[in-house]
Amino acid sequence: MKKTSIGAIVLAGVFAVSGAATLRAATMTLEGTVGDAKCGVKHMMKDGEACTKACVKEGADYALVVGDKAYTLKTSNDKDKMELGMLAGKMAKVTGDVTGTTLMVKSVTMGMAKK
Repeated sequence: MKKTSIGAIVLAGVFAVSGAATLRAATMTLEGTVGDAKCGVKHMMKDGEACTKACVKEGADYALVVGDKAYTLKTSNDKDKMELGMLAGKMAKVTGDVTGTTLMVKSVTMGMAKK
């Protein structure tokens, strides 16, 4: 059996704690186009709204496309999911906790139209 020093155990603990801190969610408000997580930034169908609705009907999550990045939207209530459905293919402002490319939705509102 191999002996492990206390220093190595403490060092491993420090890395584990600092790594966990980087995974903590940050509350943000993002504005972009409501799409779906299956297609991401580029829809398979020409009509983005129809594509989003078809993909969500097949089980995909809604997504918020901001520039060249798609954030998967997770909702905890039917009201937010219904609002996302009405905004499919349109601009929206979504506030929530962002972890990586997942956004846990706290609120959804209509966004400003692109000029």
